[in-house]
Amino acid sequence: MGQLSSILRNGPNNVLTFWCPGCKEAHSINCGDGASPSWAWNGNIDKPTFAPSIFIKTGHFVPSFKPGDFCWCKYYEEFSDDIVDYGCKICHSFVTDGMIQFLDDSTHHLRGTTVEIPPWPNKDTVGDI
Repeated sequence: MGQLSSILRNGPNNVLTFWCPGCKEAHSINCGDGASPSWAWNGNIDKPTFAPSIFIKTGHFVPSFKPGDFCWCKYYEEFSDDIVDYGCKICHSFVTDGMIQFLDDSTHHLRGTTVEIPPWPNKDTVGDI
């Protein structure tokens, strides 16, 4: 993955990636030609704008989840002593001029707030991204 700026990475097939401080993980979107769905990007590597909104769902929030399927909530119930930083969550946001507006249907601690896209964290903190 290439570094476009302190906040934005690029990958193959028009994929752009930024660090989400709400989820504490990277979010990747397709911009331009290539895989679908695709987002519009203003081309600014320091203050990007993406449209439409970015809607990430994991675990039991994924539409294909069926009752009885295994999810992170069930994992933590079964392995409560494990220290793993994953979860079932929703992250819904608009990214405008380098700011992330987290919508109220997000399930993390930053829902309902607007924050700057942060610089990528140190590799020693999050592993090889």
